Amino acid sequence: MRPYIFSWILAFATALPSATATENKATQDWIATWITANQDHSNTQMAVVSNASHDLTEFNNQTIREIIHTTIGGSAIRIRLDNTFGTRPVTFDAVYVGKQNQGALLLSGSNHAVTFGGAKTVTIPEGSKALSDEIPLAVDAQQNLAISLYTSKATGPATVHRSAFQTNYVSAAGNFAAEESAQPFSKTTGSWFFLKEVDVLASKEVAGAIVALGDSITDGSSSRNDAYDRWTDVLARRLNANHRPQTFSVLNAGIGGNRVLSSSPCFGENALARLDRDVFAPSGLRAVILFEGTNDIGQPDTPVDAKFAACLAKTHISADDLIAGYRQIITQAHARHLKIYGATILPFQGFKGWTERGEVVRRVANRWILESHVFDGVIDFSSALADPTNSARLAAQYDSGDHLHPSSAGHEAMARAIEIKIFYK
Repeated sequence: MRPYIFSWILAFATALPSATATENKATQDWIATWITANQDHSNTQMAVVSNASHDLTEFNNQTIREIIHTTIGGSAIRIRLDNTFGTRPVTFDAVYVGKQNQGALLLSGSNHAVTFGGAKTVTIPEGSKALSDEIPLAVDAQQNLAISLYTSKATGPATVHRSAFQTNYVSAAGNFAAEESAQPFSKTTGSWFFLKEVDVLASKEVAGAIVALGDSITDGSSSRNDAYDRWTDVLARRLNANHRPQTFSVLNAGIGGNRVLSSSPCFGENALARLDRDVFAPSGLRAVILFEGTNDIGQPDTPVDAKFAACLAKTHISADDLIAGYRQIITQAHARHLKIYGATILPFQGFKGWTERGEVVRRVANRWILESHVFDGVIDFSSALADPTNSARLAAQYDSGDHLHPSSAGHEAMARAIEIKIFYK
């Protein structure tokens, strides 16, 4: 009988007790170095937002080799697999983790078998997650790991992070999880499947994790594949280069198209609905950056063809509506003894969903973020990226071209706009 792993407690916060970040830790702690925010891939509307690099929805007698990029290092790791949106139990007959060389090729000798309660096979019931045993693999900050999952039977619709902006690999039929060669992996995909979190056994120099709750800008819609140039990536590098005296991991909980107040069949559950799973659950969590609201404002006025209409919000919101959502996120973060930092909404005049009415909502919400004093600190992304002659638009040097998503230079400017000292207060 195969061993079963049930993760009954993951939905609750694993935040450390309230303390200043500069307090020295006596021992190593498990701290998340990477997470992703997942969605339901079984919904038919997902086909509307799919393309050739996202055409996989389920697997059968195949090995998936997925690449993740660490933000902090540690002396050992563990991984969390995810079947939250599955419609049936999923069995992984072999799970391995190693260090990426290039593409699907691993560094020689780095591939390690992963066990779950001592077993090399794990079955995850639908709606559940599984946490691995400790893996004796030391990793560095800013290092790519390859997680290989082999399933001998049909998985059904996979729990997925659709737009990873990361090249991942899928084999033809067979179990190739233990192989370090790239040869068996004939397909590529731009999504992550069945992954949720990678933790490291971190040194006392790591104070904890910061999670960024956001939409497509945080997710990386304007970033380059495999380049790690999202604003969260740049922030992680800044923090690691500026120990004061400690550092933090930076975790990306962005989903393209996501909204604070309403869910979407294409863009995931609303931010309030996914707080426990995507924001409060990671190991060693200390703080949250809240940067979301553009889609609540702009989607109702975005013209689309009929097949895409179900994806977008239909109801116009007021600034008070959005602020009420923010207040609830703040309340829940503080109830878990977490710090929470508010980031202003970027300008997006010129984008097809921009209206003067929406611009008023954005400005009122931003003023509240900056002046309400309910956050533990604020980050003014809007001022950092706005056109100096028209604050409703992105500055040309920071505009990816669609007038909504910042370019790589824009992501760099966003990360540079964050005063690192706020995390140490």
